[in-house]
Amino acid sequence: MLGLSWDIIIAGLGMALVIEGLVFALAPSRLDNLVAFLATIPVETRRLIGFGALVLGVVLLAFGASL
Repeated sequence: MLGLSWDIIIAGLGMALVIEGLVFALAPSRLDNLVAFLATIPVETRRLIGFGALVLGVVLLAFGASL
């Protein structure tokens, strides 16, 4: 699995939760606006955005593992 150890995976998940928590704690009304905006985007476009984010994440993980 790209040579990643569990401590790196857990640290990455922890960092993601910190970032998500900051959004909820510091700008909850902006989050409501973002959800309303996302509801206006067609499902296929949202799916493509999600797939792009997934690919970018895998590339970043592979790059980080190669350092």
